[in-house]
Amino acid sequence: MNSFKDFVSEYRGAIIGGIIALVILFTRLYELIIGIILIAIGMFIGNYVQRNKYDVKEKLKKFIDRM
Repeated sequence: MNSFKDFVSEYRGAIIGGIIALVILFTRLYELIIGIILIAIGMFIGNYVQRNKYDVKEKLKKFIDRM
């Protein structure tokens, strides 16, 4: 019994993380989380392109010319 308590106290963070991951998986919250992450990435890219239009155009031209 003492070894079980040592195990739980040593790996408490991993156990809690696993339980949280299972709850997210079973409730399908991962779809919402992935959606929010994709929206944030899209906002970041849009802001970057808006602020650096000339640089982005040049990089796209170079990329297309290489293909």
